[in-house]
Amino acid sequence: MIAHLRGTVAAVSPDGAVIEVGGVGMRVQCTPGTLATLRPGEAAQVATSLVVREDSLTLYGFASDDERNVFELLQTASGVGPRLALAMLAVHAPDALRRAVSTEDLGALTMVPGIGKKGAERIVLELRDRLGPPGESGGTGGLPGARPQRAAQWRDQVQSGLVNLGWAARDADQAIAALEEDGTIGAANGEPVDVAVVLRAALRKLSKQ
Repeated sequence: MIAHLRGTVAAVSPDGAVIEVGGVGMRVQCTPGTLATLRPGEAAQVATSLVVREDSLTLYGFASDDERNVFELLQTASGVGPRLALAMLAVHAPDALRRAVSTEDLGALTMVPGIGKKGAERIVLELRDRLGPPGESGGTGGLPGARPQRAAQWRDQVQSGLVNLGWAARDADQAIAALEEDGTIGAANGEPVDVAVVLRAALRKLSKQ
C-alpha cells in the first residue's frame, strides 16, 4: 500500500494534482480543501489511499492521516464508494462527519450530493461504532492546514469544487456571491480566504435552496 507521497507538485487541476516522486509523476485525486494546500513547483506531502479495481488503480490524496483513515472507513458502509467518500470529505471535515454520525444528524449528511435520507440513515447505522466520537482521531500528520488564498485563486477553486460535486456553475457562482454579500467571506479587500471553509459554507447555502 502507498501510505503517502512526498515530492514536488508538478501540476494542480480542479479535481487532483500530480506530485513528482523520484522522477515519476503520481496523479492523486483530492478534495478542494487538500488541493488548496498544494502549489506547483513547491514540495508537498499527502497521505494516500490506493483504490484497486479490475480496470484501474486510483490514488487518492489527503491533507492528513486522519482524513485518509476516515475516507477508508466511510467505504465500509453499504453504497459508499471512493467518489462518494471523497465528496463527503469535501463537504465535511473528519470530526464533522464523526459528529453527524454519532448524533444521527441526517441533515448534515444529506448536504453531500448523492446522499439521500435513506442513504444517510444507512450510513449512521453502519458507521456509528466505526468512526468513533469527534476529537478521537488517530493523529493528523501529513500536510498542515490549508493555506489561505487570494481572491483570484480561491474563487476558481471553490467553483470547481462545487461543480465537481454536481452543482451547476451558475448555482456555484450565485452561492459564492451570496456569501460575499452576507459577509461570510472577507475577501472584499483582497484578504486571504480558506478554500475549505468557503466550500463548506457554499454547500450549506446550496442545500437550503
